[in-house]
Amino acid sequence: MNDIARTKDLAQPVDIDAGQDMEAFWMPFTSNRHFKSAPRMLARAEGMHYWTPDGRRILDAVAGLWCTNAGHCRTPIVEAIQRQAATMDFAPTFQMGHPLAFELSNRLLEILPPEFGQVFYTNSGSEAVDSALKIALAYHRMRGEGQRTRLIGRERGYHGVGFGGISVGGIAGNRKHFGSMLAGVDHLPHTHDLAHNAFTKGQPAWGAHLADELERIVTLHDPSTIAAVIVEPVAGSTGVLIPPVGYLQKLREITAKHGILLIFDEVITGFGRLGSPFASQHFGVVPDLVTVAKGITSGTVPMGAVFARRGIYETFMQGPEKSIELFHGYTYSAHPLACAAAIATLDVYQDEGLLTRAATLAPHWEEAVHSLRDCPNVIDVRNIGLIGAIELAPRAGAPGTRAFDAFTRAFHEQDLLVRTTGDIIAMSPPLIVQPSQIDEIVEKLRRVLTTLD
Repeated sequence: MNDIARTKDLAQPVDIDAGQDMEAFWMPFTSNRHFKSAPRMLARAEGMHYWTPDGRRILDAVAGLWCTNAGHCRTPIVEAIQRQAATMDFAPTFQMGHPLAFELSNRLLEILPPEFGQVFYTNSGSEAVDSALKIALAYHRMRGEGQRTRLIGRERGYHGVGFGGISVGGIAGNRKHFGSMLAGVDHLPHTHDLAHNAFTKGQPAWGAHLADELERIVTLHDPSTIAAVIVEPVAGSTGVLIPPVGYLQKLREITAKHGILLIFDEVITGFGRLGSPFASQHFGVVPDLVTVAKGITSGTVPMGAVFARRGIYETFMQGPEKSIELFHGYTYSAHPLACAAAIATLDVYQDEGLLTRAATLAPHWEEAVHSLRDCPNVIDVRNIGLIGAIELAPRAGAPGTRAFDAFTRAFHEQDLLVRTTGDIIAMSPPLIVQPSQIDEIVEKLRRVLTTLD
């Protein structure tokens, strides 16, 4: 990859005022006091790497935040954003339109399963989830089944931070501070069971029966009251929980039988992470709605979307022709800069075969990450596509600290960026990663794990 977006020597330190007051920025999902006592700062990026303000090169093993699938600062994407900013900075999509929104929609349909027909744009994965939930509720009302108001999520699921997303989500820390959330929400059990699945390579053989719990929930609440079930095909933010063989297929069978919409949250798995454009193709399961973000622009401009299966949009197209069919949207839906970035990103994906490259790299990735199973404190290693997780035994009375220490040591001592949740180290490198860089990621992490108490 030689299309660096600028010619400045990235190894040179950046002049940043180290003494500036850091209190003004309330950082998200961050231990603010700890961070601001010893900041971990990033100043530049290119390809597989970040650079710190003092010139250290950091190998990115998490694609920024599961999002820079094409790598950092790719020239075709950067130049597309620059051109669009100089041509038209903003255009409303309420009762107006611009060509890039329609071009992008058709480009996305080309890589989606043929069952999908429309794209609804948002600015993030959180907004995409809330939009999908609203579309599901409105869809049933338009069909004369307005009593379908219940939503089913899953324990340990992460669906963003909107009130809809945290309601169907199942991560306790994301829910506990916010009081009342959406009523009429229930949760499936998660599929993570180390007693049966520890050190599985790829999908676990055990656990498909856990999908049958949906039948119990459906029976409890009456299927005619349930609007949608939402799951991540691979639960990423909670620590890479991989679906058992046959599990997603069972969810599809049960939801279809009862007229319930199935929503796949593909904010992480979308755009090549598993070796197919989308997880629905990888697993051979077609949901009714799909939420995406992150990789749609390779993280360059905030953007999200909901993909709707054919027939859903048509259900809304009734009543007077000049009436608004769906009272929902965002000022920045299909923002011109985001559309330009997404189209250029799709071009890079196509030109470099990145939407399927993970399938080629997956065997090497699998063997590399599983080579860490004998490191101290490792109780599980799991992988699928270009996603991997190392689960560590928690310290007595101090859960989460062992993995967090690994994270900080990796950054400061090994020039490696990983991500942690609880006592799980998660990795999802950009899809441009080379086999030698996979080996480098694993070797750097091995050095950390072997010296970690």
